Order: sequence, then structure tokens, then C-alpha cells
Amino acid sequence: MGYSRVMRTELFDFELPEERIALHPAGPRDSARLLAVGPGPGELVDCSVRDLPGLLRPGDALVFNDTKVIPAALQGTRIRDDARAHVSFNLIKRIDESHWRAFARPAKRLKSGDRIRFGTEGRVCLLGELDASVIERGEDGEVELAFSLHGVYLDEAIAALGDMPLPPYIALKRAPEDEDRTSYQTVYARNEGAVAAPTAGLHFTPELFAALEAGGISRHFLTLHVGAGTFLPVKADDTTGHRMHAEWGTIDATLAAALNDARAGGGRIVAVGTTALRLLESAATTEGTIQPFAGETSIFITPGYRFRAVDALMTNFHLPRSTLFMLVSAFSGLETMQAAYAHAIATGYRFYSYGDACLLFPSP
Repeated sequence: MGYSRVMRTELFDFELPEERIALHPAGPRDSARLLAVGPGPGELVDCSVRDLPGLLRPGDALVFNDTKVIPAALQGTRIRDDARAHVSFNLIKRIDESHWRAFARPAKRLKSGDRIRFGTEGRVCLLGELDASVIERGEDGEVELAFSLHGVYLDEAIAALGDMPLPPYIALKRAPEDEDRTSYQTVYARNEGAVAAPTAGLHFTPELFAALEAGGISRHFLTLHVGAGTFLPVKADDTTGHRMHAEWGTIDATLAAALNDARAGGGRIVAVGTTALRLLESAATTEGTIQPFAGETSIFITPGYRFRAVDALMTNFHLPRSTLFMLVSAFSGLETMQAAYAHAIATGYRFYSYGDACLLFPSP
């Protein structure tokens, strides 16, 4: 893996006014703003996502994450003897056919052995009631649940009863809406398994794809099932104290060969989103050759890391003290990203999952 150096978490902190957090997406998707950062030192250019074809070159290869978000936000009632309590759950990782890990809120209402009944009046599962037992309670509100259904039957029940798993900075400010089922999903999503959206991809439309194709820019798809842990702030004092949640991804041999050929022909590999970048870097050799990959990755990228597979990155604006802000600081330089975020805040860019985007080029 490319080397990362130990850094204090406080270096990646910044103040973000509440009004800069986007609670709804731009409409249409590709009307969002795009801040081009680089390639020259200190270069910041205000653009629109629709300008992307002109910011890239013929022969460049855009790499997208085609994971599909499942409606992983569930409302449950804890049943303990005659006592009832409401608990919200966000599924975060499937363990097997009937077991999931989840974040519970408030987790303090739960203990091992508790029974949970899911669903609300007016929203029922055609397969019957969906129940679960709390197997164990871990740290930071994490629990393991054993459901009463398994396999595709459990999938159908979750799809019927769940809402889109909006991040806390949205979910704590408004209830899920019907529109979130489409707006918190990329237009090219096809492989179910994510519990958070690869948000840079939310900006793409068929019209933008057509413009990119007309500009000689190819598009390619890998799969990384995004976990909710990706977006959590780092609580440790320095980067050595943070444990990344593992996420499952795959790059097939055809994709690996196509990307290696594009680079050999002078094209740049442009990752759409940090999830695509993390999987590409996990699959690359020290010389930068992308190899087929299938399995879990918990790669944690901080400044000092030597990028091998990715030449440019399109991504949204991330949380303070998050692993994703550390990643973009590794890619374009901490001072560069601090200046870019200060500019974005001052000029009204919208932040986080439903917010605007930036196009990053690597630091010299």
C-alpha cells in the first residue's frame, strides 16, 4: 500500500455554517456547482457539473461505482415484557442470510435478547411481521440483529419497510421523503448492497453522459458496497487510532484491462467518488497497474500516501475530521484543500451528500 504518515486529527477540522449543509439535491442533478481545484498550484475555478466534459480530455476514463443503495433505515419497536420503546436502526453490514450489523438510536434502550418489531401503521410487509432479536450491543451504538426472515425474503421485507438511509446531518433535520428513493440513488445503480450512496455519482444524468461520450471520454463501472462507517468523523487524536470499516468491492478483468489500456494510451483515470478511488487504489500494484479485485478493503488514505491508480477525482464536499477529508487532502494537499473549502464556504457551495462537487487534481 502507498505510505501514509501519522497526523493529528485536529489538522483536518474546519468550521462549517449549518446553512451550507444541503438538505435536498440540486435539480436537475447536473445543475450542481463544481469547483475545479488545480491542476496549477492554488488554482480554483468555479464551474457547473455540466462543464465536466470541457474540464477533461479525449481519452480520459471516468470510473463510477454502480452499487445500489438499499432502504436500510428501519423504524422498530423494542418489546421487553410489557414495555415498549421506539428505536431507529440503520443497517450497516450484512453478516449472513439473516444477521445484520446496524447503528441503533438511541442504543441505550437496547440490551442483548431484546425483541424488535419493525414496521409502522400503514407500512406492512406482505410476508408477515418482521421481527429481530438483539444478539449483542457493541460500541458507538452498533448492534447485531438476528431477523426472523432470511435471504431474499428478508430483502423483500427490508425493501417494503425501510427508508433510504439518509446521513444523520440530513435525517436529524427532516423526515425521509418519497423523492429520496430516487434522488439518493445514482441513475446507473444496479448492484444492491450499499447502505450509503456514492454521492459524487448523484450528479450524473443521461444528457451529461452523452456530452462526455461526444468528448471522447469513456465511462467504466466497478462495484464497492458503501458502508455507513465511511462517513463517520475520526474520534481518535491521530490517524493511527482510527479503524476503517471494511467494504466489499469488485473489479473484473475486463475493467482492469480497459483502464490499463486507457492509461497506456495517455488517458487519465478519473475516479467519480472516493469509493471508486479507494477500490482502484486497493487493486493497484506498486507500479500503478490495476488488477482484478474481489473482496473487502479497509484502505485508509491520509497525507503522505502515494497514489498509484488515479489521476483525478470528482467528489462532494466532506465533513470536518472525516476520513474522506483526509483522503482529498492526501490527493491535492492539505493546504490546497483548506483553501478550496474556505472558498466554497465563502461563495455559497452546498456541502455533503446532497451538495455540490469538486474536481481535484493531484498536488505536485
